[in-house]
Amino acid sequence: MLTLAILGFLYDRPLHGYQLKSRITGLTGHIRPVSDGALYPAITRLEKAGLLHRRTEPGSGAAPRQVLELTGAGRAELLRRLAEPEPVEISDQIRFFTVAAFLDLLPDPARQAAVLRRRLAFLQEPSSFFYDGDGAPVTAENEPNPFRRGMLLVARASGEAERAWLTDTITALEAARP
Repeated sequence: MLTLAILGFLYDRPLHGYQLKSRITGLTGHIRPVSDGALYPAITRLEKAGLLHRRTEPGSGAAPRQVLELTGAGRAELLRRLAEPEPVEISDQIRFFTVAAFLDLLPDPARQAAVLRRRLAFLQEPSSFFYDGDGAPVTAENEPNPFRRGMLLVARASGEAERAWLTDTITALEAARP
């Protein structure tokens, strides 16, 4: 997720490390905050892989600033990752939202729709946070604990909203195909 977010935010414009961190934090929020200890080693790995490069610019104070910019290989890697997300990037909501945040950069509506169809297929599989003694999923209707029932109701409503959005967006993307 972090690599995808770095590549995605640098796709449009070069950024300083602090600007990049702010954008990633805005995307993932309090759910998965990014620390300097995770961000800067990831940037170094991407630089060593030839996906981005750093250049030094004068800072507003005395210290120079490191500006991060994608290379052609970085752009290609971002587009590959958007077209072919890993299974966890489909099943994990925050990771999927990271993919979705940059999916418009993928120029082919058919490939965009294919990614959304994968997420929709995942969401159509039965699931629950809780299971009874026989391994059957617990539903809001048969959950006596009011707090767990609340979790199940919220998850159901969120899932219904996401499935409706995915269906509508897939339909629109398929209608836009030449």
